[in-house]
Amino acid sequence: MISPQKHPQMADKKPNVTLKRSLTDSMQESLNAQILMEARSSYYYLAAASWCEKEGYEHSAKYLYKHADEEREHMLKIFHYVNEAGGHAIAPSITNIKHKYDSLRQVFEHILEHEIGVTHAINELVDTSFSLKDFATFQFLQWFVTEQREEEKLSRRAVEIFDIIGEKGQGLWLIDKEIGRLDQLAHGGSEGSDKK
Repeated sequence: MISPQKHPQMADKKPNVTLKRSLTDSMQESLNAQILMEARSSYYYLAAASWCEKEGYEHSAKYLYKHADEEREHMLKIFHYVNEAGGHAIAPSITNIKHKYDSLRQVFEHILEHEIGVTHAINELVDTSFSLKDFATFQFLQWFVTEQREEEKLSRRAVEIFDIIGEKGQGLWLIDKEIGRLDQLAHGGSEGSDKK
């Protein structure tokens, strides 16, 4: 690394300030749009978790609260990446979040629709990074491609559980319990396990 004393353009700069951004304006704009989407995802899960908790679906609420935290982590991952690349990550303003649902099934149907939308957004972001030949961002986004496939798979499975078990009688109680086990399945647990 060239010291500030030996480089005339850096003589008045602080040592940790980059000379030039490695992000284009359009890549930064696209990444900030994804920051907004990840933040919306976090609030979407949070609002759904609150509704489930209020309605007594404790396992679903726990699952959704956990995913609200994960979505916030995803947002921060992109946030830090933008700033570390010399850009400016923008803290998003979140509005128009759904807070009331007609049923537990509707919660998870809406989440699946949302996750499919996030998958499309990630794919567009990857395509943008590739077309701009921003291969560092392209490489960074591969984690999100894999993670999003898992998110969509879990959301699809949650909706399938309603069809497999059925909602009559004790059905909703069993569905809530099974949704509480979805993360366990995603991380290699067995479907019949009751371990927490």
